[in-house]
Amino acid sequence: MLKKGILIVLLGAAIAATYFFTQKYQQAQKDAVAAIDSASLIPPPEPTLLYGIAVDSFDIYEGKIKWGQSLSNILSEFSISNEQIYELANKTKDVFDVRLLKANYPFTIIHERDSSKRARQMIFEPDPTQYVVFNLADSIYAHKVEREIITEEKTFVATIEEGSNVSQAISDAGGSILLENKIVEIFAWQVSFIRIQAGDMFKVIYEEQRVGDQVVGIGEVTGAYFEHWGREYYAVHYEQGGDSDYFDENGNSLRKTFLKDPVSYKRISSSYSPRRFHPVQKRYKAHLGTDYAANPGTPIWSVGDGVVVEATYGKYNGNYVKIKHNSNYTTQYLHMQSIKRGIKPGTVVKQGQEIGYVGSTGLATGPHLCFRFWKNGRQVDSQRVELPPSEPIDPKKLNDYLHTKNVVVNKLRHIHSKNEEKKAVLAQIPLNH
Repeated sequence: MLKKGILIVLLGAAIAATYFFTQKYQQAQKDAVAAIDSASLIPPPEPTLLYGIAVDSFDIYEGKIKWGQSLSNILSEFSISNEQIYELANKTKDVFDVRLLKANYPFTIIHERDSSKRARQMIFEPDPTQYVVFNLADSIYAHKVEREIITEEKTFVATIEEGSNVSQAISDAGGSILLENKIVEIFAWQVSFIRIQAGDMFKVIYEEQRVGDQVVGIGEVTGAYFEHWGREYYAVHYEQGGDSDYFDENGNSLRKTFLKDPVSYKRISSSYSPRRFHPVQKRYKAHLGTDYAANPGTPIWSVGDGVVVEATYGKYNGNYVKIKHNSNYTTQYLHMQSIKRGIKPGTVVKQGQEIGYVGSTGLATGPHLCFRFWKNGRQVDSQRVELPPSEPIDPKKLNDYLHTKNVVVNKLRHIHSKNEEKKAVLAQIPLNH
């Protein structure tokens, strides 16, 4: 009986152990399945992308093209043969011509993470708004990617300080230097930028173009204001008949028939005068022009549309160009270092077109441009002559323009500099009596 009892106990223990281990095994299986199911719900880690290319398994090289460095110099270090480089240049020239690569161009090479360092992709950035990807991994091809440009309306105000200029004022006020060209272009007929003085100030409403946080351009300037030598100028952008221009408060075009100055100069070294002591001939004689002192080689522009009637060398005038603009106006540009290629009698030129370069040829003591101006066949002072404006607002569109002008001018008047804001706050603080 004792043996039978022991047997029963051992059998029970075996059954219990079998049940226990079976349960543990089943639970382990369930846990494993649950773990697999749980893992399947966790998304894989996002790959690191550069120019839209997954680069986790590769190395990156970034650089800038050096002077005299060719595409072959760059890619030969990354196991790309001359035959492949030739194929690359030919296959991709419709997307981007590699012959246009210049010194300081940024480029990126994505290459294998081994001793060969074989390039898989090469990326060039012609400018901040785009990049070009050249594929070298399998077949050779290229594609260009345009980055998204965000356009946002901005306002800006700056005041000229003592010894400063427009460029410096923009920089000091934290603005984009790209604004300078826009402002100079708009007010080229009203403001002599070489005579900017302390206290002059300007305001602008404009479109700023950005890629991410980087400013890449200035779009349309909606309106602008310039106070120069105590006189106020407004500019309102308006389109009529498919053409857009800038107009003043009364609908007159700011664009004159002629530019105010034909060159970017340091100073006016000699003004128009019926009697001036000549520095070379050492005698008094008429000086029927304006002398602009400038660096040698500075571009000279035609002040208006016209036809070249003379482009030659004279004993006293040096290299010079004479342009007939219409039946009333003619201009002449003397002492050029050289006349621009293609400028000859009969050449049609546009306002602002380069026609030559500042020099000191002929009867001249230093590099400058002597600019002469004829009105109705008589030489006059170009600094004092009243220049005719371009076409004003079409009378049929005047009411619409005046509405646009009122909106823009009102916005401009509500743009205040920090000094004006401080004065406004102080004016609101009651004085203690």
